[in-house]
Amino acid sequence: MHLYESIERITEWLDSNNVDMNRNSDEAMRIMKIGEEFGEVVQAYIGMTGQNPSKGITHTVYDVANELADVVVTAMCAMQYLINKGVMPNWNVEFILMDKIRTIRERSEI
Repeated sequence: MHLYESIERITEWLDSNNVDMNRNSDEAMRIMKIGEEFGEVVQAYIGMTGQNPSKGITHTVYDVANELADVVVTAMCAMQYLINKGVMPNWNVEFILMDKIRTIRERSEI
């Protein structure tokens, strides 16, 4: 299954399994979830580096990578949700990401 098709299916699953909220609240929750996932990356990184002396080393580099992947998937699902709800009509996640990568490459001259 293609990455972007998987994002569409995950978003559909989230839509059908979320508690009943109004549209603005649901949009906000999808975006705030990205922040929650970022916090988990920070927690895993601190645990990997042992920067909390009372806990020591509690995570691995795999844990950090896995949490980073959660951030990416959560952000992609938030974009897909906004597309599905008509906030970003006629767009798709692949276009948004590839356009961003193109812009960064042009700016970086790579």
